[in-house]
Amino acid sequence: MPETPEELYARVQEQGLRMPLVEEWETWPFEGALQPRALQPPVEVERPRIGEDAADCWRCQHGDERAIWSDERWLVTPIPEPNGLPCVVLLFPRRHVDLGELNDAEAADLGTMLVRVERALRAIPHVGRVHVCRWGDGSYHLHYWFIARPARFPQLIGSFAAIWDDVLPPTPQDVWDENLALVARALSE
Repeated sequence: MPETPEELYARVQEQGLRMPLVEEWETWPFEGALQPRALQPPVEVERPRIGEDAADCWRCQHGDERAIWSDERWLVTPIPEPNGLPCVVLLFPRRHVDLGELNDAEAADLGTMLVRVERALRAIPHVGRVHVCRWGDGSYHLHYWFIARPARFPQLIGSFAAIWDDVLPPTPQDVWDENLALVARALSE
């Protein structure tokens, strides 16, 4: 029988939280003692995500604004400003939907688009890998993150790349702009 949120919370209160051995991982971006925050009890209902209604959706309200590439179904936009990694872009469907609401044609096209955008970011010189991520808790409108990791930095591999993006100093604007131009060209080919 599946565990309810209340049962999970009770189990945590009884057994306590564990601190994973992340400080031993080469990819862990921090040093020093850490401890997990206390788990708060479950809420009565989850808060609505930003833009549940298309009329309140930032992506829908801004159309092609900031898009570096688009077609009749999809938009690719960068994050608002450079962070520490070479390039971070988001893939959005034009239609105001979440993943489970894509129709069959959009779902099939999504697979192609995930590969196209990943390849486009790999076209940036000195990119080692591209992480493709979807969390879906903040905003309703479906979006995938594409995070380009610099080559030859074993410490930056894996799931902490998104944290390293916030820890590293911002990529210079001219480099960022050229990387976005390379991605746009690769997507247009």
